[in-house]
Amino acid sequence: QVQLVESGGGLVQPGGSLRLSCAASGPIVGIYYMGWYRQAPGKQRELVARISRNGFTDYLDSVKGRFTISRDNAKNTVNLQINILKPEDTAVYYCNGGGPDGSWGQGTQVTVSS
Repeated sequence: QVQLVESGGGLVQPGGSLRLSCAASGPIVGIYYMGWYRQAPGKQRELVARISRNGFTDYLDSVKGRFTISRDNAKNTVNLQINILKPEDTAVYYCNGGGPDGSWGQGTQVTVSS
């Protein structure tokens, strides 16, 4: 399994944007799905977005049109562009490779508050 390291979280006002990045320690081209999950305080971890090896994407309904996931198999990176942030987007965001039984990053905090 590859090691994943997230970056790009922070404090942002409602309506703002962030770009989360995930760098893998090794090749991700063999990992069919790369994804981003999030976990808010007191809630279960949920899948926010995932992207297949071939670029097919799935999104949580509440983030469709605001979040965009991308991957670069040559650079072994996965990014999540987050726009029009809402307070309910506040959570720790985790990069994942290969589903729940796959590789996980340590998480990056996203806080949306005025």
